[in-house]
Amino acid sequence: MAEQKEKLLRFYKGTEGEKAVTQLVDLAEAVQRTQRPRLSPFLDPFGQEIAETVAANYGGIRVSFDGGYHGAERARAMYMHEDFAGTATNYDIACIAVSWNGQFARLGHRDVLGALMGLGMERDRLGDILLTADTARILCDEKMAEYLLANLTQVGSVGVQCERALLSSITPKEERCKEIRATVASLRIDSIAASGYGCSRSRAAADIEADKLRLNWQHVKSASTAIKEGDVLSMHGRGRIEVAEICGKTKKGRTVILLKRYF
Repeated sequence: MAEQKEKLLRFYKGTEGEKAVTQLVDLAEAVQRTQRPRLSPFLDPFGQEIAETVAANYGGIRVSFDGGYHGAERARAMYMHEDFAGTATNYDIACIAVSWNGQFARLGHRDVLGALMGLGMERDRLGDILLTADTARILCDEKMAEYLLANLTQVGSVGVQCERALLSSITPKEERCKEIRATVASLRIDSIAASGYGCSRSRAAADIEADKLRLNWQHVKSASTAIKEGDVLSMHGRGRIEVAEICGKTKKGRTVILLKRYF
């Protein structure tokens, strides 16, 4: 067991997954010791990949995910031992419905998340934040629900009202997919992003500089980062781009790519 832990910690050391893998390994080892289920904090898609990797490295453990509704991006992982006889299906997820006067204020994801951080909430206690013009549904750890109900009274300068809502009231996410066939001078991330999001390469480079773009749900260090088949680019509010296929070269030496953009 010690060897497995050391291998995983060493693999993710110095990456954005370092904190997550430490938490997840501890949970997996607790499941092996006690044979009782253990529940993780909310994980982004990269964290969910790490959770699956950890489960694969610990014999007799399986992992499942739930973010509160079908299609959730952020989800909690539940580790269970194969010898566990019970059924652990409670992921301890609450839904808080937030409302405000949409005639006088337009709030965005960053505004709501900023208000939650201002209350001392840690990001891993929060799932997805689903917005309309005058409402937000916040998925959170059940243990934090009453705290939010009592303390979230304002987002920025806007007064808000909070109440509990049923998870079943959330409409499942239905993604639309658009295929984009393009040619690029190189497989740099700024070129791929420009083709997928329909913007200039300089705009894509500026988005990368502003830390708006993610590659496989991790920060992008440089606009010249090389992209490979199967990579996923994501930008909040603009959807995801999957590099579905690298199709070869044109006669002029440009690379033909097939992208799938999910809205």
